Formats: sequence, C-alpha cells, structure tokens
Amino acid sequence: MGRYLIEPFDHSDRYATERYQGAAGRNWWTCDPTLRLLMRRHLGDGFAWAEPHLERLGALMGGLVAECAEETDRNPPRLEKYDKWGRDVSRVVMPPSFQAARAALMEDNFTSPSFAEEARANGADPSALAAAWTYLLDQADIGMGCALGTGGDMVVSLAEKHAPPDVRDRVREIFADGYYSGEAAQMFTERTGGSDLAALEAWAEPDGEAWRLTGFKWFASNANGSAFVVLARTPDGSVAPFLALWERRDGSRNGVRIRRLKDKLGTRSVASAEVEFTDAEAFLLAGRGSGSGLGTMMKLTNASRLGVAMMGVGVARRALVESICYARSREAFGRPLIDQPLMRRKLAELIVEVEAAQAMVFDGLVGPRLRLGPALIKLRAARLGLTAASDAIEVHGGNGYIEQWPVARLLRDAQVNPIWEGGDNILCLDVRRAMLREEAHVPFLARLRALATSDLVHARIDDLSKAVAAWHGLDPALAEERLYPLAQFMADAYAAALLEDQAGWGRDDGRKALVARLYAEAHLAERGPLRGIDAPAADHFDALLAGALT
Repeated sequence: MGRYLIEPFDHSDRYATERYQGAAGRNWWTCDPTLRLLMRRHLGDGFAWAEPHLERLGALMGGLVAECAEETDRNPPRLEKYDKWGRDVSRVVMPPSFQAARAALMEDNFTSPSFAEEARANGADPSALAAAWTYLLDQADIGMGCALGTGGDMVVSLAEKHAPPDVRDRVREIFADGYYSGEAAQMFTERTGGSDLAALEAWAEPDGEAWRLTGFKWFASNANGSAFVVLARTPDGSVAPFLALWERRDGSRNGVRIRRLKDKLGTRSVASAEVEFTDAEAFLLAGRGSGSGLGTMMKLTNASRLGVAMMGVGVARRALVESICYARSREAFGRPLIDQPLMRRKLAELIVEVEAAQAMVFDGLVGPRLRLGPALIKLRAARLGLTAASDAIEVHGGNGYIEQWPVARLLRDAQVNPIWEGGDNILCLDVRRAMLREEAHVPFLARLRALATSDLVHARIDDLSKAVAAWHGLDPALAEERLYPLAQFMADAYAAALLEDQAGWGRDDGRKALVARLYAEAHLAERGPLRGIDAPAADHFDALLAGALT
C-alpha cells in the first residue's frame, strides 16, 4: 500500500494494485485441482512421496521462474559477434534473469536421471512427474521450456546409436543433467522452409570418420546450446541428421557461426538464430546408407510435438488463471465481472476447453502410445493456447493490451506453438501418413471405444469410424483437402472419451462428469435448429470454478 502515491481522485480501493494479483505469486500446484487429480491417478502409491516435491515446485514456478520470465522478456538474449580483435566468437549472452531461473530449475529438475531414479525407488512414475514439471514451467515461460527441452532426447538417442565412442562420451558429459538441460538445438529449417526436405540445401561430405558440413540454417532455437542436430544432404542425394559441436575433436573452434539473433514476436527467453556452417566437423547420426537415423529422428519429432502441445496447454492454463483472478477483482455495472452472466459463460467454456486439452496432453505423455496421438494433440492444444490467451486479453479489456499486465506476453508467446514442430497442415499430412501406411486409426478408434461411457460419445465414435472409411474412398486431392475437418473430428472424440474416462476416477464429487458432458454437448451433440437457445437453463459455473482454481 505504501509503495505508490494515493491521488486525490482515488476515492476507493477499486484500483488498488494489491487487489489485482494474478497467477504470479501463487503456488501453482496447490491452486490447481485438475493437476492434483491427474497426479493422484498417475502416481498411485507414489503420490505421498511426490506431493512435497510438487508443492515446492509449484511455489518455484509461480514465484521466481514467473518473475524472471517477465524480466527476460524485457531484456532478451544478445549476440556478442566479435571479440576485441575482430575475431568471430558468436557468443550468445543470456540475461541474468534467465540464468537465475535456469539455475533454480536445474536444482529442482524432475526430468533429471537422478530424480527419475529416486521417483522409481519411491513408487512414482518419472514420466508423470516430468509431465507435471513441464506443465508448470510452460505456464511461466514456454521460451524457457523450449530452451531447456529442444532436441535433447534426439541428440542423446542418436549419438548413443551412431556417434564414434569419443564423441558419444562428450555427448554424455554435455547431458549429464538429462535431456531437459538446455544443451541441445535442432537445426532443420532453412530459407526454403522447415517441412520440405526435398528442398534442403545444406550438404555434408565424408572426411574419414567424420564429415564436413556446409550450409545455412534460417531458424535455430537455443543457439546457445552445446550440441546440434543438423539436417544435411549427402553426396548420394539423401537427407540425414548430423551431430555438430562448438569444438572439433582436437579442441579447436568448429566452423559454426551465428549470423544474427532473430527479433521475434515472443518466446524471447530462447535465443533463436541464423546459423552458418562452413566445413564444420560433423558426425553422421545414422548407419551409412540406411536412413535409420532419419527414421529415428522423425519418431522423436512426435515426442517434440507433444512438448509443444504441453506449451499450448500451459499457456491456456495460465490464461485461464489470469482471467479468473482479474474477473474476481474487476467491477463493472455495480458488481464483479465474475458475477456477470456473459463473463461466466466465457470462463465456463474456457475451463472446459483447458481441461479437455490437458487430458489429451497428459494422455499423450503418460498414457498408451498412439501413433495418431501427437499430431491430434498438438493440433488441438497449440491452437487453444493462442485462443485462450486472446480470450484473457479480452477479459482484461484495454489493460490486457498493455505489456505491464501479464496476458500480452502470453499471446505473443502462444503464437509460435501452431508453427513449432509442424503447422496444422503438416500435422494433417502426418495423420494421413499414419492412416495409410500404418492403419493407425484402428487402434485409435479401439482406444476411444474403451474409454467412452456415454451413448452420445459412443455414437460419435461410430460416426467417426464411418467418416474415416468414407475418407479412404475419396480422390487423393479431395482427401487431402478434407484432412483438417477429419482431424478435428478425431480430436473432438478423443478429448470427449478421455474426459469421460476421468469422470470414472471418482475423486471430485462428479465435477469431471459435468466437464465431460459439457464438452461432449459443445463438440459432438446436435445443437438443433435454434442453436441451443431453447435449451433448459442450467448454471454450472460455481461447480466448474471450484474445481479449476483454489
């Protein structure tokens, strides 16, 4: 109260700054009943051991990490291109706020090998705890999530299979703290684009046990990392992944240069750059002529898509919390926004959508592996992050459009998620590939039938099966055009079935059954000629809100 002047025209505490606490400063574990529900389910007997760790993590993410994210956004990384004698050093200088957040996260890293071992010893699933860690981090800063997590699993997995022993040992040293330690970068995208491998221009030539790599990568995130997976063309015309490090085997500087850092709309905490390779020492991450490395890399790309989907749902959750907090405090027309019928409608819909996307992402990371899962989950969750952030700005009104309030950054950050690891069209093409080459729709539909409980959702799963069969009979060009509505239908049915399954866990007095019913009615039910205007009145908002934020 004493930190700002009280003006003569301030007649009440209506605009008191302390009234408008958003998500920052809260414990993001204790205020999230939906996350606690998921962890109780997935951790089982290990939940009691894990809960103190999760509570400590919730305070860290809502405190220091969230605070540092705002500061790093205002003071992003910079490039120190040359030393005092004009030599190229290409050093990315990370701001103190980034370094402080990263250090704290590495001290409490649920993805590290040592933590995973301790979790297993106490009956807790490490993958579930790693999912919770990234979910909470992504509410604070998806740029930090990208900086820490991009490509680590890919570098280590491919190096273990294909790199020479001494290089493999160097990679193990670099990733001693685990995949999620901020040491990797994926360098695929060129000026021709990121998805059309046939247009790739970078090339590599064999040089004894190593290769010489030359090319220009247009968009490389986490350019301050230590180990890069780089796609390049080999002399026979095929495309393969290569490992490049900042230093050559002999300890000298490798032929890697950063031309400039990207001046991005958002995610400023991850240093994205244009990177040039000139006769850089590199190592083939595939058996020669086998294409095995590229195949492994594409499989790992699906895991990366789930990571981006988690970023989407993290942004959506943060946007929801900011919206609820603001609507509770802000008054209009004589009462708080949260008591206004139209605002209650908007927030209720946002609660349901966020929990549906949350169910999908956690199922993709912790549940049975479905070939169709990553593409469908990212398609839904990445887009929701963007629309939820936009909704949060609308809830805040003009304040939301101002950078001093937290939701403007959310929108800027969220815009990248539909692009990273493949846009909507690329995801739809992957859905087609999975159906045509692997008949991935068969186990997908079987899983949905096993999860669903209501007549409505079962009927729509049957309709989806018929839609897939009809799609298979279309002309190829028309079939491609209709991939998007088919994929959306799949995502709708998937989320609805997951929510109904969660309703059967029996831990929230029927609230999740309400969420499941509202989602199915919104996405799968026939609305009638009056578009639901004539539906019976029902106010479920208080029940939805009580289970969304405490």
